[in-house]
Amino acid sequence: MPRVLILSAHRPNRSPSQRYRFEQYLPFLEKQGFSFTFSFLLTKNEDRLFYSSGNFISKLFILFKSVLIRLRDCLRFRNYDIVFIQREASFFGTSFFEKCAFKSGSYVIFDFDDSIWLADTSPGNQRWEWVKKPAKFFDNVKYAHIVMAGNAYLAEKAKTMNQNTLIVPTTIDTDFHKPMPELRNTNSVLIGWSGSISTVKHFELLLPVLIKLKARYKEKLKFKIIGQKNYVSTELEVESVEWSEENEVRELNTLDIGIMPLPDDAWANGKCGLKGLSYMACGVPAIMSEVGVNKEIVKHGTNGFLAENDYEWFNLLCELIENKELRLEMGLNGRKTVVEKYSVEANKDKYLEVFNHAQSTG
Repeated sequence: MPRVLILSAHRPNRSPSQRYRFEQYLPFLEKQGFSFTFSFLLTKNEDRLFYSSGNFISKLFILFKSVLIRLRDCLRFRNYDIVFIQREASFFGTSFFEKCAFKSGSYVIFDFDDSIWLADTSPGNQRWEWVKKPAKFFDNVKYAHIVMAGNAYLAEKAKTMNQNTLIVPTTIDTDFHKPMPELRNTNSVLIGWSGSISTVKHFELLLPVLIKLKARYKEKLKFKIIGQKNYVSTELEVESVEWSEENEVRELNTLDIGIMPLPDDAWANGKCGLKGLSYMACGVPAIMSEVGVNKEIVKHGTNGFLAENDYEWFNLLCELIENKELRLEMGLNGRKTVVEKYSVEANKDKYLEVFNHAQSTG
């Protein structure tokens, strides 16, 4: 039985990047004969401390402990056929552990889904930015036998250091993310956004448009953020709910319209469209910024809308707010797109091919 060691920052079922990039494929791959061992850096309690403000001593301890975890991994790399690294092996600005894995004799798979060669520190850890060295990405991909990138833009970056790079889109388990239209309120239209504290700034890009919409539609229009329980806007009344694996699909299904605003910059061009795909999988019509992979996912006017500026955002949202039949049509077509192109079922053989090749080569 081929043995796989997974190096990740977070415990299973915690991180969207991990869940949608590889965790949802593990049951399928286990049925094909692979066994998996997680080595993650943050426990549940450490996770809470690590991403909050302050806690200097606790964070020092967590960083020290993370090095010990990876040193232990270095001693056992050779016991595994495959080492699977998601985004980075270490919080520090070094590729030492990636290099150790590469030289151990195990087959190294490196997987990523963001422009991680750019600095993007969480709000609670701005003072720790000196610890990281995002440019280590280019060494990380060099010390891999194969690289799995979430979109073409990311793949081109990786190919500058490793030609053995393939595009594997971020995907949705459409047996889990499925439409529940009965959860939607027929008396109002709910516009929603799903995301983390580090990306809520993208939601706020659209505040001027949302305020203008509220002034037009008044009580007919409501807003929700999924993922930030304590989010408060001084300019717009927003319902905020905490994200959990248990409530995610139900909360998404309360939305009448899902939005994914992004700036047109190098970081956003590396995004893999997960937010939009999760709306679409639940049959929620999506409007997404005309940036990066969004232009591949959305066929404008058929399975969703693409907006380039505030004027387009406002008019497209008005069109969906006022036309329930259009929302239904876009939702159905969006769901169809995800099932056919961006679902676990549609992409599982790509994963199997990579792991089979790794097992036969390693």
